[in-house]
Parts: sequence; structure tokens; C-alpha cells
Amino acid sequence: MIKRRDFLKQAATGLASVASVPAWLGIDSTEAWASSTDTVITILHTNDTHSRIDPFPEGGGRNAGRAGAARRATLIDSIRRENPNTLLLDAGDVFQGTPYFNLYKGELDFKVMSALGYDVMTIGNHDFDAGMDGLENAMGFANFDFVSANYDFSKTNLADRIKAHTIRQIGDVRVGIFGLGVGLKGLVPDALCKDVVYLDPFEVAQQQVKYLRSEAGCDLVIGLSHLGNRGYGDQPGDQDLAQELPGCDLIVGGHSHTFMNEPTRNRHGDRETLVFQVGFAGINVGRVDFHMRAGEVVKSRAGALPVEKTQRNRWS
Repeated sequence: MIKRRDFLKQAATGLASVASVPAWLGIDSTEAWASSTDTVITILHTNDTHSRIDPFPEGGGRNAGRAGAARRATLIDSIRRENPNTLLLDAGDVFQGTPYFNLYKGELDFKVMSALGYDVMTIGNHDFDAGMDGLENAMGFANFDFVSANYDFSKTNLADRIKAHTIRQIGDVRVGIFGLGVGLKGLVPDALCKDVVYLDPFEVAQQQVKYLRSEAGCDLVIGLSHLGNRGYGDQPGDQDLAQELPGCDLIVGGHSHTFMNEPTRNRHGDRETLVFQVGFAGINVGRVDFHMRAGEVVKSRAGALPVEKTQRNRWS
């Protein structure tokens, strides 16, 4: 039996050999698509990975042989070699779903995400499943940022660890990223999210976009949302938000496990707000390329990349 220490090392470093990243709609490189004066920002994203470290077992079921953190690592590394201006994001619910969470309580998940080079994630409802102390302990193994603007953590032990937003400078492009979470009542026992205050996501999103765009001077604004694609009851979903957030370029979704091959595009005059979600369990990685010129998005392209034993060379 493999020792725990050796397993953590192997899982985190992604020691799998798979084919290179699928060609982007038949275009061999980022440079072939962008002019020499433009900056292409690549956003890679996952959601609801639910402690799926290994691929689904072979031999049956609709997801047989799919996913796996090591294969995801190979795919991500290949894209980063293609375009160093890449951010890797997650829309929450990293915890819960396999015995790895039951045993390691998020330690392994965050170690793997750190090894894969995640930049930012938001908090989903299942990320409270080990309680506030458990979440804090797991975060000790994470070297990426956590954002959640409508969960007020100011009275909790995570007040200094989870921020409303973060800002990254990628080349000459300033990227603002904020987080949103679903209402916790009825989803998370009070004892597991003690002293976390839920705020209206629609109002908070408007405030965050205004600040990041107008005051912080961000060229690209991204929301990491664990609200669900269409929302629940009287709570807004990602598609609702996108119609009312002209200053937000991309909403990376989670919670509803919605498989999308490409994002929806919501027009706001000469701007678009994209909404994209790629199912669950790391079966797919979402990719969005923003073509930036003089601080503005001039075009974008996007699609879901399958994480499989043999990566496809083209989109299907």
C-alpha cells in the first residue's frame, strides 16, 4: 500500500503522461490569433471538483475514465507553456464527494490545487463541511487566494484569509476577481458556518464591479460565482447577474453542476458579459481567451476542454 506521504507527493505533482492540450479550434498557438501589439489573457477554470483526485474508474458509467487531478495538471501546464499570461480559477465546492475528503478534510485538495498553480477560488457551500476550524486548517496548505464578497467573514477566524476580491497584474492588463456564494440557510448547518453573514449577492456584485472597474482601474473584471447557473427560489443565478453587470467581463459559475460547451454571451452595447460553467468533478476545464488592446477586450473565444486519458486534438 502506498504511504500517505508518497501519495500526497504523487497526486500533487501530477505524474501522468497524456497528450498535449487540444488545438484551439484548429489554431496552433495564441500568437497566431493575437496581433503583436495585443495581450491575450487566458482564464482556465473549474468548479465543483468535489475531492475528485483520481479519474473515475474504468469499466462503466457515463464518466468512466474521465477527470483526474494529474491529467488536469498536464493539460494546464501545456496551456501555460502556450500562453504564460494565464490565470487558473475555481468557483467553489472543492470539498466533499470522495473518501479523500473524509480522510484528509481538505488538506489533500488544497495541496493538489497549490501544486497545479491555482490562483484564486471562491467558497462554495460544501467548503464548510469540515466547519470553520476545518476550513481554516485546510487553508494552511493553500498558496492561492480566497475571495468571497457576499459572505462576511469579519467576525470569524477567517477574517484575514478570505477577501472580497483580489487584483492581479498580468503583463499590461489589470485583472480584478471577486467571489459570490449561495445562501447558506438550509444548505449548511449553522454550527458549520458560525458567524458567517450572508449578504445579497446582486447588490454586492454591483458594488464589486463598480469598485474594481472605476476605482481600482481594472481592465478585466471576473466574478467567481457559486450561485448556480439559473439560481434557486428568489436567489439570483449567474445568468440573472450577467444581464445587470455590464462592467463584468466573465462570470465563472458553480453549484448547479451545469455542463456548458461554451459560455453564454450577454451583450451590453459594445461589451459582453460571459457566463461559463463546466460541470463537476474536474471532468472538464473551461478556457476563455480575452484579446486585450489598450486596456479593452476586443474579442474573446472560449470552450470546455475535456480531461481524459487521451486528450482530443479538436473540439467536438
